[in-house]
Amino acid sequence: MFVRVAIVVGACLLGAGGAAAQELRPDQARAFVVGKLFDYNCFDGTQGMGRIFADGSVVGTIRAGGQGEERFAALPPGTIRVDGTAMCAHLPGLFFQPCFTVEKIDYRSFRGSLSGLSFAYCDFHQHNPRARFTKRAVERPRTTPVAASKPALRPALQD
Repeated sequence: MFVRVAIVVGACLLGAGGAAAQELRPDQARAFVVGKLFDYNCFDGTQGMGRIFADGSVVGTIRAGGQGEERFAALPPGTIRVDGTAMCAHLPGLFFQPCFTVEKIDYRSFRGSLSGLSFAYCDFHQHNPRARFTKRAVERPRTTPVAASKPALRPALQD
């Protein structure tokens, strides 16, 4: 499962979209992705949310194949690295080193695919948890502000 998480998170957190897509160099992809929270959906139904940190570590969630429980996943520092002209995942025990193509779709979205295997991709959309928090706060029913309400005094004090 560790290998699947790393490949999915790596492929998903890095960017091949339509005609408007812009392929990013590894240094551009790193600047576009690092530190931001992304929701992702992959070609095989896998989905989740994750963040790549500047040290190459990854933290997030994964629901393999889009079924079952969402699971927490964390990969250690140095997992995602820029190696010369490619962005790759370094996973101990894996017989190959997956590298990724990152294509920026718009200012908040990208598609990450395994280099040479464009059918193996994940689409990422930047997730802003503060926006959802703000939206929920606005949707709550409003109550009458305390300052606008008439104070209720005890009868003994009203005289």
